[in-house]
Amino acid sequence: MASIPFVITDKNNKFDIFLAVSHFGLHDKLKRERRGEKSMRFGLLAGTAVGIVLSAGSAYAQDATEAQTTQAADAGGQSGLSEIVVTAQRKVESAQRAGLAIDVVGGDELTKTGITGSADLGKLVPALNVQQNGGANAVFFLRGVGNFTVNGYSDPAIAFSYDGVYLGRPTSTSGMFYDLDRIEVLKGPQGTLYGRNATGGAINVIPARPRIGEFSGFANASYGNYDAWNLQGAINVPIGEDGALRVAGSLTRHDGYLSDGTSDDRTDAFRLQYLAELTPNLTVRVGGDYSHTGGKGAGSSYQGQYVYNRAEGVYTFVPSGLDASIGLLDPASQAYRQTLFLGLSGRAAAPLDPDFYQNNSFYGTNAEVTWKTEAGTLTVLPAWRYSKLDNKFGAPGFIGYIQEKDAQASVEARFSGNRISIFDYILGAYLFDENVDGNYTFAQQALNAYQEFKSDTRSYALFGRLTANITERLRLIGGLRWTRDEKQFDGRADVFLVKCTQIVNFVPSCPTTPLLPVGDSYTELQPPFIVPPVNGATPIGTSGALLIRAVTPVNTQLNTSKMTWRAGVEFDVAPRSLLYASVETGYRSGGFSLSVGYETFDPEYITAYTVGMKNRFFDNRLQLNLEAFLWQYRDQQINHTGIDLAGNQGQFTENAGRSTNKGVEAEAQFLATPTTLLSTQVQYLDARFKDFVYREPIGATPPLTGCPYAVSATAAGQYDIDCSGRQAYQSPRWTLNFGAQQTIAIGDYKLVMAVDTQYKTSRYVAFQFLPEQKVGDTWASNANLTFSPENDKWSVGAFVRNIENNRVVTAGLTYNAASAATVVTSPPRTYGIRAGVKF
Repeated sequence: MASIPFVITDKNNKFDIFLAVSHFGLHDKLKRERRGEKSMRFGLLAGTAVGIVLSAGSAYAQDATEAQTTQAADAGGQSGLSEIVVTAQRKVESAQRAGLAIDVVGGDELTKTGITGSADLGKLVPALNVQQNGGANAVFFLRGVGNFTVNGYSDPAIAFSYDGVYLGRPTSTSGMFYDLDRIEVLKGPQGTLYGRNATGGAINVIPARPRIGEFSGFANASYGNYDAWNLQGAINVPIGEDGALRVAGSLTRHDGYLSDGTSDDRTDAFRLQYLAELTPNLTVRVGGDYSHTGGKGAGSSYQGQYVYNRAEGVYTFVPSGLDASIGLLDPASQAYRQTLFLGLSGRAAAPLDPDFYQNNSFYGTNAEVTWKTEAGTLTVLPAWRYSKLDNKFGAPGFIGYIQEKDAQASVEARFSGNRISIFDYILGAYLFDENVDGNYTFAQQALNAYQEFKSDTRSYALFGRLTANITERLRLIGGLRWTRDEKQFDGRADVFLVKCTQIVNFVPSCPTTPLLPVGDSYTELQPPFIVPPVNGATPIGTSGALLIRAVTPVNTQLNTSKMTWRAGVEFDVAPRSLLYASVETGYRSGGFSLSVGYETFDPEYITAYTVGMKNRFFDNRLQLNLEAFLWQYRDQQINHTGIDLAGNQGQFTENAGRSTNKGVEAEAQFLATPTTLLSTQVQYLDARFKDFVYREPIGATPPLTGCPYAVSATAAGQYDIDCSGRQAYQSPRWTLNFGAQQTIAIGDYKLVMAVDTQYKTSRYVAFQFLPEQKVGDTWASNANLTFSPENDKWSVGAFVRNIENNRVVTAGLTYNAASAATVVTSPPRTYGIRAGVKF
């Protein structure tokens, strides 16, 4: 077992840190820790924090002089670690001076790591897990808070913003990851400055701004295996003395990572911005963007089938024998599918229709108006966005046919007041208006669900934050936000079932009955299918099967008002040491489902407690940040497929009780020499459901779940399924990132070598908590090599990602009609070359 020890001691020997990293021995060490050393972990964190506070506090005066000297050096030329500027708290500040849990990824780092979409962000942010579900959908989980839903009538748990504009639909995050200044990932509820639907946190994608008086630009290109092309570029043009125009674009291509050509990428994007300083105090920036996503989209693979043993009353999982690289449309998968028995229709499944595709377009315009006055600064952000989705995808084992139009308009106004006495403040108002028009078909052959709906949301908010500067080193922060959500929903689900009425040896048997085709409306059904009346049935020829129609209309509204708040304290232990603590609340608005008995669901709420410390030591060469958190979640919204109270399969959301998420996070960067940078980020997460009980109707077979269940004592004809005490899904207990970068000078040129790796312990990737839905411990490592002149005017390089070539399961879904299990996996090993030029 090999380990690498680091011993770091400051020049006054006031504290030291010992870190042992072992790629091969770490797994066993973590196993031992999981057996009950919680008190040791929290004690170690507390002891380290206290030691840092004492040492930093005692050296405050000396460090103040040293910090002033270094800051002066920073102003003229970079000394030590660079400062990252963020606007997460609606003001410009250093990330190290922001008293909140935040990870920041710079634009250059995104380019080097090859991140071109939101699905890859989890590689750089340990707290973030991203799940790709099909079509253009990416679902985010932060420290165990998230949701599986991607439909147009429910809301995400993580607020995603582009250029300061909240995006209501998860699908709208496509085609934005180019020419960026940075990405900010805020961990924990953001109930005051961000408001609704930020119970787990927020992700801010911030594009590079036009630069007045500068003619500049860049172009980057890369090529790799899977015929992968990525082209990005931007040009900045001065317009007169007080204006600038910035034009940027991106083109991404790669063949499918699965054998059937799915999990490919065909994305084009374009962005235009104009910035003008109309007066010394009035600045206006306007922008527009467009992106298009084509190809086949995310794919999945058959994992196996659950076979019910009636004699023993249990399910047995039978693996498919197919590799995770074999997509659903591969001939081997299509042959396997025809061995799956559809108990409802009494026959085997038929091959899937092979016409998977994406044709999704996204448009947006936005502006930022900034007016500086003697009293303070007024910022106004009007925006409009539109999406048009048209795609067919195959997960889990059936075809989803999505046609959807989304339109949203919003405006936010903020006034940041100059200091009045000891107070700084931010006052704001917000209006959000969204309209969704959807036509969904979920075609499972034995069961087709046709959904048509219109959803309208109008949200208002007033918010404010007050900072009291008690002393030069101590600040108290308070914030309030009042939100009013008004939602109107008008939809209808027509569910058609092919039900066999012939029983042979106690098993339905209709081997010749036809199965339902894919279409965008039940009116397209052709003989022998005869559309039944509402909630009626018609025979399907002479097959012995019936076509049953169940209709669920939902025409209702939900109105919610909620006050969320934040209380915090910040203390400058030293010029480069910030101690902070906060309590913040958040809520996610309720919504709708097109399933009987689950037509509406309530909001969910969270209260988060955070204490942390951010430090820079050794002439700004060591950054050490520590944080502990406790999140208490109630009325949590759980979205899942299941059987509704009418006995029909559907996808719906219910409020499932309480959960507690707690843990610690440590992040360190060490500029060991002017050319050697070491980094690590470690998160320990204990996320568990304290009260997670949901119901399913009693059917011919028991529910497919890994949780205990029993006949309900209070709801006739239903099972109570109790998953209380289980680990929250998408919540690895340990996530560790390690990285190293070495720069080698070669005359007037330099060679930069970088490696990084990420380790995650086991986690569940679906809500049923089946053994097959638990992913074991995983490693994922990457390497980059870049050669350039000292001024970085051009560069050439090579890269390899996922060196281990592990296709890690990121989602595990069940195909209820056939009790089949499918999985979505991460990309395999990819490698290639790249080049770039700046001017």
